[in-house]
Amino acid sequence: MANEPTQRGRILRAPEHFVDGQLAADITASGLNEERRGFLRRSFLAAGAALAGGQALAQPAGDPNILNLPEHARTLGKPVASNPYGMPSKFETNLLRRESPGLTRVGAASVAFTPLQGLFGIITPSGLHFERHHQGWYDIDPSKHRLMINGMVKTPKVYTMDDLMRMPSVSRMHFIECGANTAMEWGNVAVPTVQYSHGMLSCSEFTGVPLSVLLEECGYDKKNARVILAEGGDGSAMTRTISLDRALDDVIVAWGMNGEMLRPENGYPLRLVVPGVQGVSWVKWLRRIEVGDQPYATKDEAVHYIDAMPDGNFRQYTSIQECKSVITTPSAGQTLLDKGFYNVTGLAWSGRGRIKRVDVSVDGGRNWRTARLESPVLPKCLTRFNIDWVWDGSPAVLQSRAIDETGYVQPKINELRAVRGTKSIYHNNAIQSWQVAQSGEVSNVQVY
Repeated sequence: MANEPTQRGRILRAPEHFVDGQLAADITASGLNEERRGFLRRSFLAAGAALAGGQALAQPAGDPNILNLPEHARTLGKPVASNPYGMPSKFETNLLRRESPGLTRVGAASVAFTPLQGLFGIITPSGLHFERHHQGWYDIDPSKHRLMINGMVKTPKVYTMDDLMRMPSVSRMHFIECGANTAMEWGNVAVPTVQYSHGMLSCSEFTGVPLSVLLEECGYDKKNARVILAEGGDGSAMTRTISLDRALDDVIVAWGMNGEMLRPENGYPLRLVVPGVQGVSWVKWLRRIEVGDQPYATKDEAVHYIDAMPDGNFRQYTSIQECKSVITTPSAGQTLLDKGFYNVTGLAWSGRGRIKRVDVSVDGGRNWRTARLESPVLPKCLTRFNIDWVWDGSPAVLQSRAIDETGYVQPKINELRAVRGTKSIYHNNAIQSWQVAQSGEVSNVQVY
């Protein structure tokens, strides 16, 4: 991580880097309310005063990149389908999934983190979706892959991929978060950027057949069945227990992600989508679903993915990802290029439904302002929030606090520790703090 390139986002420019007249016209046309217009006017006046004070800023009128016609405007470009499968620009190669060195002894059981600091909106590009494996990933021949449903069903069945893709399907956007996301921050500050602190989080549009349709077709025992056991086709034979009520609610047996087939590292050709629940339950390379009348006491579920409490006891089957948020820009590892106006942006999510509100503080939680929630605001999905901020060059501590539709309020780290202690690994949904120094450098801190 020490050799990671500096994460300076292009959006971290002050407003004087733009042509004031055109930007002001755009803002007026956007229908902003009077309060925000006044806020932005003051920002531009402050920027103009700084310019008059002698700061050496590039002037658009003398920029050769606008005065001279570039080569790409004078020549013939590449033909269509030069890249039959489109790729990002060569100038965007720094935005990558990254593994935290030394996190695990075996790379096949490690994590690659999503670069949240460089993403827009709520959808994670498939190529940047975080990875977490227990025995490495596989590229399975879909023509040979099968899904079996057995146990307490009237008619056990085996489905091919062709069988499944002929059935009624749905497409829904949901976040997926590893239960160990932000795990290293339980005791103290441990990682340098939002990619490593919160990057086991992604959001995609998933397409597949509702699990309820398959269970109905197989004739599950409606009187006595209580749970399902989902089994993956990887070398670890990953299994997860899920309540039948949840399975019948919104669980999807998915083959599609973001309009195309699943990527191999995300479970191709078939995975379980369990909205709102920790990512380990989203079993990849899904090959079997068994219906039963009591929880399956698998060794992995009995020993792992439990929460250590201060009194020495453990919470078990705590699978819901509680309400959480994080500011992604500005965030640790980035640098504010100058004083002036900034759009503070981030993500909020809850495993119990929709996000109702997000508040943002720039003084470590002493004062809060309500951020704008950008549409769509969907259940068990990432929600993008934005808020205006004029940085005056003094030290600041940025925080976001999410509230979901159940009324749950995201806790401070000391509030969470008071209940959960510091020995946990999973389900850290505490408020995240980013400190802005006078130099503009942003770092990870813990502020109560």
